[in-house]
Amino acid sequence: MRQRGLALIIIALMLGMLLAALDQTIVSTALPTIVSDLGGLEELSWVVTGYILASTVSTPLWGKLGDQFGRKRLFITAIIVFLAGSALCGLSQSMRDLILYRSVQGLGGGGLMVLAQAIVGDIVSARDRGKYQGWFGGVFAVASVIGPLLGGLFVDHLSWHWVFYINLPIGAVGLFVIALVLPSDRKRGRHRIDYAGVVLLGGATSCLVLITTWGGTTYPWGDPVIVGLALAAAVMAAGWVVAERRAREPVLPLELFGVRAFTMSSVVGFVVGFAMFGALTYLPLYLQVVHGVSPTLSGVHLLPMMVGMLGMSVVSGQIISKTGRYRYLPIAGTGLATVGLLLLSTLTERSATLVMGVELLVFGAGLGMTMQVLVIIVQNAVAFKDLGVATSGATFFRLIGGAFGVAALGAVFTARLADDLAEVVRTTALPPGFDPARVREDPTIIQRLPPQLTAEFLHVYADSIAMVFRVAAPIMFVAFVFTWFIPQQRLRETTKATDMGEGLGATSAERSSLEEVERGLVRLADADLRRGFYARLGSLAGLTGIAPEGVWLIARLDGKGWVKAEDLARRANVSRAAGRPYADQLIGRGLVARSADGDHLRLTQEGQQAALRLLRSSHESLSRLVADWGPHPQLEELCHRLTPQLLGANADRPDRRR
Repeated sequence: MRQRGLALIIIALMLGMLLAALDQTIVSTALPTIVSDLGGLEELSWVVTGYILASTVSTPLWGKLGDQFGRKRLFITAIIVFLAGSALCGLSQSMRDLILYRSVQGLGGGGLMVLAQAIVGDIVSARDRGKYQGWFGGVFAVASVIGPLLGGLFVDHLSWHWVFYINLPIGAVGLFVIALVLPSDRKRGRHRIDYAGVVLLGGATSCLVLITTWGGTTYPWGDPVIVGLALAAAVMAAGWVVAERRAREPVLPLELFGVRAFTMSSVVGFVVGFAMFGALTYLPLYLQVVHGVSPTLSGVHLLPMMVGMLGMSVVSGQIISKTGRYRYLPIAGTGLATVGLLLLSTLTERSATLVMGVELLVFGAGLGMTMQVLVIIVQNAVAFKDLGVATSGATFFRLIGGAFGVAALGAVFTARLADDLAEVVRTTALPPGFDPARVREDPTIIQRLPPQLTAEFLHVYADSIAMVFRVAAPIMFVAFVFTWFIPQQRLRETTKATDMGEGLGATSAERSSLEEVERGLVRLADADLRRGFYARLGSLAGLTGIAPEGVWLIARLDGKGWVKAEDLARRANVSRAAGRPYADQLIGRGLVARSADGDHLRLTQEGQQAALRLLRSSHESLSRLVADWGPHPQLEELCHRLTPQLLGANADRPDRRR
């Protein structure tokens, strides 16, 4: 592809991913304002839960349908669905409407995330793919950090509706670029899509989340609605087990749960998601209602948590790459997160925001030491055939945990708030005609009450939100206990290359096992290319005395006949004069010939033999990186396919493939 067209597509894909990732966190600081406008405090959690559930459950469908019917077509569809959901969210007149449209938005968001990553693999050469993967991983990290802050800025300077409207112009640009510039897919894959598994798993999960939301608050635990939901969840879960046993390509193979590392990591990931999304949802409410800060400042106060999470995610990844040890990181991380939640559970209306910032930093650091590592543990524990579904499964459980966390902790908050309000009504003399239910429907009126009542109701909200963390802390401690059962195994080479975005991702990955290995292999190769690769490769191929630039030139000329010197200089990003000494050295060694006009170069017979040795040495290097997966024809073919791509050689010549 032409460089300009490729750059436009990459920007459009990154915009799409950024929007989808932002919409998990950007809404958190806007929720108190939304509640004061639309009411429905007891339904607040579903604004977050609806998006997470829809995006997570739909991800496997988007990935496989994109393989089967073309990723460009499906990506355009995902953008349209996402933008339609965003517009409807902004137009919502009730909390029920907003929850419904957030689910539509999440359905499109899941497609944006998974298809954007897949398209990069289609349009970017293996040589450059590692760089772009790093960029896309950075999108996840940026979205996690700036989401709450942007949400607050839009609420303060525009309105909460713009949290959703902002997606429309940005998404429209992405849609236009993708439709105009992205070439149509030529390659298609055939899948036996597990529709039954997706529907039954999504239905059972939704029923369980509704039970945790409504049970004991909206409906008594023995109410027919709760009992009916429990029966429906049990029936669909049993149906899902049957469907997975029969499916050719199951959403989540049941045999994975026989792998201890996968099972333990899934439990820990579920709890981590539970705590993280719960904190993100209810801390802005505490800051804006109890401390009276603006939505923007509430986003600023959340930055220590995000910085701790991002910083320790990077550090933990580097530690694992250098030492090959990972088991102690989730143990320390969940322990630190438990301490952070215990500290947050002491919040009162008099707590200093600086102290809370330190507590959030501790909590975020604990999450950062755990989230990415869980993906690495799962990838390192399973066999090659299960690598793809195991990776998506690990992320799936964390996101579903987030949906449960927001719903369950929302129920805890609502129940505690009702009890505390009832206590205030019983013990406090209220002004005639004052309905305490108004404080529940619109928390902002607290600041307009008489000072004595203001203090009472601020205490009510502070205590209710602290209760959320008092419940979350022992649940996180359960995760800490489970981390001790995660075994330490020898770390596979390609597993070391798991990028930061995979751990912080807002949707589950949906890649085949081969694509997972290729992803790691390309990242390792990209790092290797930046650390004296051509000097080492030349030495391995017996090209002593040849400068690395000369080795690069031999690889670029392989199998291509006469090549313009100007084109080679442009590809190397140097002037023709700067590259000429290296060409002269190769000509002097009899490896390269120059045309009579002096404008073209090609390999001699001896140069072709040298190029073949380069290919073989590079292939051996790649083969060593995947050797710990065991012998497999797909991996062997992968190494043969990537070798010429990474060197820039002619990949189509049969004599260069073996």
